Amino acid sequence: MIEPTGDILETFENPYPDRDYVIETVCPEFTSMCPKTGQPDFGTLTISYIAEATCYELKSLKLYLQQFRNHGAFYEAVTNRILDDLVAATSPRWMAIVGEFTPRGGISTTVTVEYDGSESVSDTTAPE
Repeated sequence: MIEPTGDILETFENPYPDRDYVIETVCPEFTSMCPKTGQPDFGTLTISYIAEATCYELKSLKLYLQQFRNHGAFYEAVTNRILDDLVAATSPRWMAIVGEFTPRGGISTTVTVEYDGSESVSDTTAPE
């Protein structure tokens, strides 16, 4: 199994770097894999951010997210990993990701993660 990598993410110059404006991207067909059962997990990711110098490019975001289809990880790990990779690629002023996962066994889960710009990009990765 290939480990997802943020290296695939492309960026472009923020056309209004002196203005705070929120960019929101909704990904309604996100798929990852449960590490316990190997079954697919489905959800909607909503990514909101205030760009600094760069914005992420949507086609590369789509290709990046598709890497998780065969990647076994819990919802919490997937959502935090995506935040870490997007922060590393774009260094935003602020970013939040809401992962709303479809019910499994009658239970639905929503994971919300946020980066407020005050921590360095290297501080956002999970401890080993």
